[in-house]
Amino acid sequence: MRRSSWSAVRNPSLSSARRAGSSAMLSEAIHSVVDTGNQLLLLFGLKQAAKPPSARHPFGYGLQLYFYTFVVAVLIFGVGAVVSIIKGVEKIGHPASIEHAWINYLVLGVGVLFEGGVWMVALKAFNKQRVGQSWLSAVRSSKDPTVFTVLFEDTAALLGLMTALLGVFLSETLHLPVLDGVASVLVGLILAATAAFLAFESQSLLTGEAASHETRVSINRIARAEPGVVGLNQALTMHFGPNDVLVALSLDFDDALHAGEVEHAVTRIEQAIKRAHPDVSRVFVEAQSFDADRRGGVQVRVEEG
Repeated sequence: MRRSSWSAVRNPSLSSARRAGSSAMLSEAIHSVVDTGNQLLLLFGLKQAAKPPSARHPFGYGLQLYFYTFVVAVLIFGVGAVVSIIKGVEKIGHPASIEHAWINYLVLGVGVLFEGGVWMVALKAFNKQRVGQSWLSAVRSSKDPTVFTVLFEDTAALLGLMTALLGVFLSETLHLPVLDGVASVLVGLILAATAAFLAFESQSLLTGEAASHETRVSINRIARAEPGVVGLNQALTMHFGPNDVLVALSLDFDDALHAGEVEHAVTRIEQAIKRAHPDVSRVFVEAQSFDADRRGGVQVRVEEG
């Protein structure tokens, strides 16, 4: 998913935030700048992931997308969350009235309008992908981090803008400047929670996440259904990208089969798997007896349908 160029328009001005004296608005200004940089990182990650395989990277560069998603999470926490909390704590310790509050209302209000529009676009794309699943289930099963990263970033940005707006309003209305600092800390906590969630999801993909349970069961059935296959020892899958899955099978073939017949069986299995699952890019089949496979090392339980 590509992020709208509106992000550049909606970024609050850092200088305006300083003139207005609102730590909550300054936190949102910093967040907006970080958010814009994050979108550029995701675009760069998408470009890197699209590079063809090379001798040094024979399985392609798809994992780079997961790497840059993790970097985005680190930046959200390290720059957005930490700075917001620090600024908020400073304001709580040394409260001061906000100057020119109308600047805060104007900039934050425009930010909410633009961010709300971008959030609706991201939500629409996410809903198409989740097809009836709950939000959490859709995120956990998704292998495309760009979709949920943009949605969660937009959600955090929208919540942050509304928190900052409420903080400024209460600070002015109740004549309690400390509330502006509290709002800044809350913005930081929102960003920290978002960063932690994105980091957890991206590290799982980055360290080698398997295909979905349904896909694994389907692959097992296809392998077992091939005439001449008397046993499925292991079936391993790994995502190298959202639409790039590696499948490695250890199969026990009937000893009566000739080498040529085994080769034809392997070809049929590979073709059947790729027809059923277009995101499978590579299928490796090892012909090995059950006992030899068990002596070979660590085993992974074969899932049943």
